[in-house]
Amino acid sequence: MSVLAEVLTVLLNGLQQGAIYVLVAIGLSIILGTLKFVNFAHGALYLIGTYLGLLVTLEINVTDGKLADWGYTPIGLEWGFLPALIIVPILVFGVGLLMERFVARPFYDRPDTDQILLTFGLAIVIQEVFKILFGGQSYNFARPGWASGQVGLPIIGTFPEWRLYIIGITAAIVVLVYGLIEYTDFGLVVRAGTRDAEMVELLGIKLSRPYLMVFGVGAALAGVAGVVGGPLYAVNPNIGTEVLVPSFLVVVIGGVGSIAGAVLGGILIGETLAVMVAVAPQWSQVGIYVLAAVVLLARPQGLLGSEEVAP
Repeated sequence: MSVLAEVLTVLLNGLQQGAIYVLVAIGLSIILGTLKFVNFAHGALYLIGTYLGLLVTLEINVTDGKLADWGYTPIGLEWGFLPALIIVPILVFGVGLLMERFVARPFYDRPDTDQILLTFGLAIVIQEVFKILFGGQSYNFARPGWASGQVGLPIIGTFPEWRLYIIGITAAIVVLVYGLIEYTDFGLVVRAGTRDAEMVELLGIKLSRPYLMVFGVGAALAGVAGVVGGPLYAVNPNIGTEVLVPSFLVVVIGGVGSIAGAVLGGILIGETLAVMVAVAPQWSQVGIYVLAAVVLLARPQGLLGSEEVAP
């Protein structure tokens, strides 16, 4: 493989890695930017989405945990990947609505530290529940058969087909979410509420329902990320925590509340990780923190963020 082909392969891998972070970070960003709620349980929504996707798509043999003790093995619907891509976001959307109503809403006016402690504790509880049910073992989330091969690309040669699907699915969802926020009455109310919630409510518009929907949409995006990202890694109860920190860095780099910022931040984080893994893998995690520190020093509100909503 030529040097140019290797460079392009690394960049394409970075784009795919960044796509997963984009899906998670957009939900984080719109919840934080609109509701001013710091949700450290967002990674748990990704965890829920991944396990639900696994169970809808495949049948797995559970050999550890309470499900095995209770005789629920094998378990799974085996409906395939496409049904999972439709069903799981709807289910996680419902989980997000419950989380907003019974966890987040009572803490909207509380300090950030209270929100962090609450959601971090909730994330640990959800992670432990999955560990009790499924055990600590890792499961293989097989790629769908129609996208499990290699595809030929100019210069690069062959490239995993599923990684290209992830980039395409992410791009389509980003366009949908951007259109929802920027070009619909719902998005107009949300954006107006972000700027001056008191004035919007004086006009007779209740913001509780739009805010509920924002939280649900953010949760659904984490569910989508769990389904499309699941086949890339071993599925275990720790995956929510592993995706949370890079996704928060994406929000910090791109700017709170900015969908375009989340996309830019996700690409930068993904590319940084891919390049560092190729050049100096032992420093790959350090690289993304250095990137975040440099951006914060230059633009505290993030690359595309507004100073009005800077954390």
